[in-house]
Amino acid sequence: MGAEAGTETRRARSGRRGARSGPAAPAYITRRIPPYEILSEEALIRIEEHADRILEEVGFEIRGDQEAVDLFRKAGAETDGWRIRPPRGLVRSIIQASCPASFVQHARNPERSVVIGGPNTVFSPAYGSPFVSDAERGRRYGTLEDFGNFVRLAYLTPWLHHSGGTVCEPVDVPVNKRHLDMVLAHMTLSDKAFMGSVTTAPRAADSIEMCRVLFGADFVDANCVILGNVNTNSPLVLDGEASRVIRTYARANQAAVCVPFILGGAMGPVTTAGALAQCFAEAMMCVALTQLERPGAPAIFGNFLSSMSLKSGAPTFGTPEPALGYLGIGALARRLGVPLRCGGNLCASKIPDAQAAYESANSMWPAFLAGAHFILHAAGWAEGALAMSYEKFVIDADQLGAFHTFARGMPVDENAFALDGFHEVGPGKHFLGSAHTMRNYETAFYDFPLSDNNSFEQWSEEGSHDIVQRANRKWKAMLEAYEAPPLDTDKREALEAFVTERKAAMPDAWY
Repeated sequence: MGAEAGTETRRARSGRRGARSGPAAPAYITRRIPPYEILSEEALIRIEEHADRILEEVGFEIRGDQEAVDLFRKAGAETDGWRIRPPRGLVRSIIQASCPASFVQHARNPERSVVIGGPNTVFSPAYGSPFVSDAERGRRYGTLEDFGNFVRLAYLTPWLHHSGGTVCEPVDVPVNKRHLDMVLAHMTLSDKAFMGSVTTAPRAADSIEMCRVLFGADFVDANCVILGNVNTNSPLVLDGEASRVIRTYARANQAAVCVPFILGGAMGPVTTAGALAQCFAEAMMCVALTQLERPGAPAIFGNFLSSMSLKSGAPTFGTPEPALGYLGIGALARRLGVPLRCGGNLCASKIPDAQAAYESANSMWPAFLAGAHFILHAAGWAEGALAMSYEKFVIDADQLGAFHTFARGMPVDENAFALDGFHEVGPGKHFLGSAHTMRNYETAFYDFPLSDNNSFEQWSEEGSHDIVQRANRKWKAMLEAYEAPPLDTDKREALEAFVTERKAAMPDAWY
C-alpha cells in the first residue's frame, strides 16, 4: 500500500464509520505545510560529525546481548566486551541501505491503517504511567478497568489515529501477565493500530504472536501491524533485554520505536547541541540494529529530549531548549531518511490547570512543526508521565483537532478569496448572511468543543463550570455511549484462548 494510495477514499469512509464517535477525521494527518527549519546546513553537518565522534571515540554499549554486539562487529565496528565503536559513517550507511523511509502500520480495520513517514503525522495517546487521575476520585494506581477505559476513549476520539500502547499500567494484574491483557484490550476494544509489550523479549514475542492470530501469520510476516517502543539507558547504553526486544520486533518485520531518553544534566549534557548529537548517535545505533537483524524491517527514529531543574533534579517540560532540540532532530531524521517519533502534550503539572496547558502547548507545537511522523503522548499525560488524566485526555484531544486544520495549510483557490462575497456585500456591510458565508460556515473555523465562548451572564446561569468540569462530563458521556467495534467471533475466541493458555503456563509474578 502506497503512502497516498486511496487516501481520500479512506478518509471519506473513515468519516462515515466514525460519525457516532464525533466529527469526521482522517485516519492520519497528511501535512500540507513544510516543517520548520532552524539549523543551517553547516550546523547539521557539525551535529552529525559530533554524533559520529561520540560513537567512534567513546562508543556505545549493548550490555548483555552478545548477538547484538556480534552483529555490529561483523558489520565493521570495533568491539571490546559490550562496547561498540563504529567507524564514522558506518551506522548511517547501514540505516540508509535498507531502512524504509515510510511504512504502513495496518489496523484490523483497514480504514484505520496509518502511514508513518513522508508528509504524514500520527497522534497516539500517552504511555506508561502507573497512576491515573480524575476530578472526582483523584490520583490512584491504574487498573485494567482504567486501561480499557483509555483504549475506549482513544477509539472514540476522532483526532487520535492510534490506540497507543501501555496507556496506563494495570497494576492489579501480575507484571508477567498484564501484557497479554493489554494487547487483548487493544485488539478487542478498538480497531485502530496499536503497540505491544517491550518489557521483555518473550513478552514482545507474545504480542507479535497475538497479532498472528488476529491478522494471520503470512500477513504479519509481510506487513507491519504492531509497534514496540524501546528506550535506551542514556547515556550511550542499551540494556540487553531492550536490544533483544528490538531484535524480536525487527525479526518479525515489525517496527521498533527506538528512543533515547535524555534529561539534560542527568542522562546527557545541559547544552542542547551536545544532547542532540548524543540523541542522534543513540537512536542511530538502535535503528541500525533493526537493519542488521532484518534488512528492510520498519523502524522509527525516536527521541525524548527534556530539560530538568538543576536545583531539584525534577524533569521539566515546555521549556525552550527541548523545543529547539525537537526542531533540530526533525531535520536530522529527514537527512537520515527515517520516520521520526517525538513526544506530545507533555507537562509536569499534577492537574489540568494553566501550567498543564502552557507546558503541553510548548511541547506539542515544536514536535508538530519538526515534522514528527509519530507523536506519542499526544493525550492524557500529566505529572511528568506518572499519571494518566481522564480530564486532560479529552482536553488534549480538543487541541489535536486543531492541528488537523493547521496541517492543511491555507487554501488559495477561488472560494478562499471570496470575491463573490465581496461583490455581494460591497463596502461597509457585513458578511454574516452572504452566500459565501452560508456555503462555508460549517467548516470555516475549528471549534474547540470544550471551550466556553458564551457571555459571562450565560456562563454563570449554566453553572459557572470550568473546563475541568466540562471535561469530566465529556469523558463520562463518551464511555457511556461506547460501542465496541465488530470483531470476528472465531478470532476473538482464538485470542482469548491464547491469553488463557499463556497465563496458565506461568505462576503470577509481581516484579
